[in-house]
Amino acid sequence: MDLLSPLSAKGHVLELQTSDPRHISSSHAAVKPPSGTSPEAGFGKLFFDALNNVNDMQHTTMDLTEAMLTDPNSVDIHDLTVAIAEANLALSMTKAIMDRAIRAYQEIINTR
Repeated sequence: MDLLSPLSAKGHVLELQTSDPRHISSSHAAVKPPSGTSPEAGFGKLFFDALNNVNDMQHTTMDLTEAMLTDPNSVDIHDLTVAIAEANLALSMTKAIMDRAIRAYQEIINTR
């Protein structure tokens, strides 16, 4: 299940003014994907794949918990405990990364 799609992400282009002719011009600032790769194969795709992986871990944990409640003999308690711990760690790491990214964005905005 795809929670988010890379195609739904939209951003803003930031035009930078250069004060020194040796600076990179805005025409060179656009990053082009390596030859042989699709335009979607980049940071955005990696980011959304990671979010979908965390979402899948949460769903797996919920499914194992439901199976444990309905048929306790079908699920090993150790598998459930490991799945819960992995899902909690993945969610905590995702939250920490998102908080850092938001803080970095706010610092960039405030330094103008």
